[in-house]
Amino acid sequence: MKKIIIFLFSLLLYSCTKKEKTHSSEFLLAQKELTEQLTKISTQTDFNGFGVAISNENEVLYQNGFGIANLEPKQKYDENTVQNIASVSKTFIGIAILKAQELGKLQLDDPINKYLSFKVTNPYYPNIPITIRQLTTHTSSINDNEVYMKKTIVLNDTINLKQNLDIDISPTKFNPPKAKITIEEFLKNTLDNRGKWYLKDVFLNKKPGKIYNYSNVGATLAALVLEKATGISYDKFTTEHILKPLQMNSSGWSFDSVNFSKCTNTFQDKRTPYPFYSLNTYPDGGMLTTSKDMGNYISELLKGFLGKGTLLNKESYQEYFRPQLQAKNFIDRDTSEYGDYNIGITMTIFPSGNFGHFGGDPGLFSVIQFDKKKKTARYYIINTNPSGPETNKYHKQINDALDIYTEKLNTLSKLE
Repeated sequence: MKKIIIFLFSLLLYSCTKKEKTHSSEFLLAQKELTEQLTKISTQTDFNGFGVAISNENEVLYQNGFGIANLEPKQKYDENTVQNIASVSKTFIGIAILKAQELGKLQLDDPINKYLSFKVTNPYYPNIPITIRQLTTHTSSINDNEVYMKKTIVLNDTINLKQNLDIDISPTKFNPPKAKITIEEFLKNTLDNRGKWYLKDVFLNKKPGKIYNYSNVGATLAALVLEKATGISYDKFTTEHILKPLQMNSSGWSFDSVNFSKCTNTFQDKRTPYPFYSLNTYPDGGMLTTSKDMGNYISELLKGFLGKGTLLNKESYQEYFRPQLQAKNFIDRDTSEYGDYNIGITMTIFPSGNFGHFGGDPGLFSVIQFDKKKKTARYYIINTNPSGPETNKYHKQINDALDIYTEKLNTLSKLE
């Protein structure tokens, strides 16, 4: 026993004193060159600030932020700046659902009404149950109608309330702080045929499981099913099973759970900030995080794809990335370079076979992308409304730089 204790103590001592990987001068120079290029671009863009992270199968290669996070007082955008990542948040839902399945709390093909306190049924096909898998692959027939568009975005405070409520963010709109409700209240009011906001158009006249129709409401409903199946709120479940294991210590689902002083404004244009806001349907687009934390996240997802992940077992990760649909499931299949050509469990699969997810809300654009052949991953986010061709020009400049230095840093990392 004494020898065992000494051995364990030695392991502990080693783990505590083990140094982090040191990089070659060539690797550090490449990082410096990338920083210089992105800094130069940031002085020219038509958006205020942006964050990036890149990873290979072994480590985070680079993470940083550029430009401006806030105008008054002026605050730089850096790798620790906190920002909402919009619909990229949905990728957390898939991980959480598969973790709950591993824990024996639910099964992907379970009918959702097995868990809910209210009944959700497509009125056009009342005898066909909607399943958890359908929610996570956007085939549930649930539709984002005007109720969703008009009632999900809620202002964080009452400062300049009347003025802020009048800001045009069509097709959505800002609601006062008193409109903040739980996801269960929101979904019950929207999807239950006895709910006060229920309209039949929250469902398509399509059989559940048959047609791909991207749905924020459906994604949020998957999070509620998880809550009911596990007995744990979605934010606490994801914190325990995703954020903590990945040391995403600056991330959370509400302003109260992050360092608000590090939060960036989002902007209508370079001079006009939006007020801070959150979502009643927060699982579909409300993750607040940093470029540093997202570096850890994309690194884990890439490892998961390659069979080396730690959040889920190999079988769960295979299901997460496995194309779930067929051509017949699409009315108008998007064959563009980064189109919704197929889907895993909340993860978009592009025509090339690579995968990722895009996001957008008032004042932001976000993306995670994975190159399965090169075994690299990328995160990119801006904090200002895209303005069209001009913004696209700067997107291209940033992504061209990331292309070059992802390859360079990936090569140098593997030589070390």
